[in-house]
Amino acid sequence: MKIIVSKSDLQGIGADLLVLPCSSAGLQHEGEKVLSPFGINPQVLKSFKAEAGEAVVVYGGSQEYSSARMMLVGTGEGKKLEDWRKAAIAIGAKAVELKSEKVAVDCSGVEALASAMGQSVATLAATLVEGSVFGSYRFDRLKSDKLDKKNQDAKSKKIAELVIVVPSGVFEEAEKGGMEGKIVGSCKKMARDLVNLPGNYLNAEDIAKAAEESGKKYGYDVKVFHKKEIESLGMGGLLAVNKGSDQPPTFTVLEYKPKGKTKSVVALVGKGVTFDSGGISIKPSENMGEMKSDMSGAASVLGAVEAAARLKLPLHVIGLIPATDNMPSGTAQQPGDVITTYSGITVEVGNTDAEGRLILADALTYGKEKYNPDVIVDVATLTGACIVALGYAVAGLFSNNDKLADEIFQAGEQSGEKVWRMPLWDLYDEQIKSDVADVSNTGGRGAGSVTAAKFLEKFIDGHTNWAHIDIAGPSFIPKSGGKANGGTGFGVGLLVELLKKWS
Repeated sequence: MKIIVSKSDLQGIGADLLVLPCSSAGLQHEGEKVLSPFGINPQVLKSFKAEAGEAVVVYGGSQEYSSARMMLVGTGEGKKLEDWRKAAIAIGAKAVELKSEKVAVDCSGVEALASAMGQSVATLAATLVEGSVFGSYRFDRLKSDKLDKKNQDAKSKKIAELVIVVPSGVFEEAEKGGMEGKIVGSCKKMARDLVNLPGNYLNAEDIAKAAEESGKKYGYDVKVFHKKEIESLGMGGLLAVNKGSDQPPTFTVLEYKPKGKTKSVVALVGKGVTFDSGGISIKPSENMGEMKSDMSGAASVLGAVEAAARLKLPLHVIGLIPATDNMPSGTAQQPGDVITTYSGITVEVGNTDAEGRLILADALTYGKEKYNPDVIVDVATLTGACIVALGYAVAGLFSNNDKLADEIFQAGEQSGEKVWRMPLWDLYDEQIKSDVADVSNTGGRGAGSVTAAKFLEKFIDGHTNWAHIDIAGPSFIPKSGGKANGGTGFGVGLLVELLKKWS
């Protein structure tokens, strides 16, 4: 999608779709005044209330505007960034539905809107672009169209060009924000593509290759450890999960280090289970296909590191991605097995479906030992228990540092990728004690997301600035008949916002 920020008059922009953002208050008090220059019948106001994300398309407007179609999109009360984001997503979704290749958005009132929201013009421009990219996303690369030959030409078209029309006084700020939004939006799109690929199209080697391609393109280093090297390192957690597979594991280290002085060293760890059958502790068959998304944490980390490199943030950012699938076979690890992790800590495998924490354990210890980062954040689709607790819209946050937890919470509010802090009290250690090893990888039915976090805490080697984000819920929208189900790229926006704050 090409992004153009323009100072031109709306009349001079030929677009397939002209978008007019409207707040509910503005529409109520000055609706006719706002709509009349565009030749829009005031009768529209009877059904359009400008609620956040609400959209209505009108045809045959004023001849002064070259667009045959105009869209009113609601921004709610016009006081919340989240409402502006909903409007942006609606713009992208509706434009694809209408097959509009060139979309122009009237942002003549962006200064007042930014002031009312307590945000910058750059932030609103970035959110508009990122939201439009998100709303227009469709995963159709595996469709052949063999069954619908008559309608091949009628396929949904992508938005080729998004024009944001702003006052000349804020042009530079809006342009900066627009370019930033494009970067974050495209990194999130890349993450969504990876998550949506089924297991027969994406294995551990493919994740490593995706990282290598990104690093080569955007100028950061990528080192891939293959099975023999992983064995030499003694990563017993990753190797144990991989035992049942005929595909080798990988451990990928991404390193973005900008020129000049860096403000801090940040390690991001992402779970990369490319398909999770549960192993010997096999999952129920219903919806098991959605377990292709169990590498969402890895995709988020890859997207965040790429974004950091493209935005040229003054941080030293390390991405750590342990990757494998988790399959049942005659060679698979068994419940009751005891394994030795990279840290030397022994683990009793109470359940082979609690595999993500095993591969993260090795990566966390490696990251702490090799880089001694100022902060460690891991992101993983770790537990169904977190979905029970928080649903599909919010991620669980666990941290041993109050300041870090608050920074992540605020980044979630700003990015729209919300998190909620959960307890990490020592009393939960009792549930993961083992009679035969140092620790068990399961803690029973109760507090499943908490005991998983407590397990991970054992492998950070006393680091005092660590956070674990359980994205099991918001990383993937279950199939519901809608066009936007599947991978969401959750975590990319959150991590990038966090890195920007530290910059």
